Amino acid sequence: MKFLCLDCDEPMKLHSTEGPDEGSLTVTFRCPACGFRVAMLTNPFETQLVRSLGVKVGGATAPAGPFEHLRTAMADPRADAFEALPGGGSDAGGPGCPFAAMVNEGAGAAPAKVAWTADAEARIERIPAFIRAMARRAIERFAEDRGYATITPAVMDEARGTFGM
Repeated sequence: MKFLCLDCDEPMKLHSTEGPDEGSLTVTFRCPACGFRVAMLTNPFETQLVRSLGVKVGGATAPAGPFEHLRTAMADPRADAFEALPGGGSDAGGPGCPFAAMVNEGAGAAPAKVAWTADAEARIERIPAFIRAMARRAIERFAEDRGYATITPAVMDEARGTFGM
């Protein structure tokens, strides 16, 4: 992804990064032609997502070699990368592979440590399918971290406020 200066139509260059402070990350870009600057501020949930994906802010300093990302991932794999819970999440606290449900189809999944009320289940089903598993696991981790035994719509609201959504 690149940011373009609207006035110069030049690619913006990374100027500085700050944080994460209180869960937020600030990234500032500058146009090399006119000096225009723009800042991007992430909320705690977005910062967590960037970290979990292993994104390095600022891009690579050297061109990537063939299959570099794949080689790097295989050299130091996450133990939980393909562990699937109902909906495709991870049991070990990370987001896991978003395609784990398809890869491990039919594999036994570990049960969640917290229960969901019918109202909360209905509410989570309204979240788009492509992000539902990640949202479910994030809410479950939130509830577990705070000692909630059951996820209710009130717990979901509290999690949503904490994640900055």
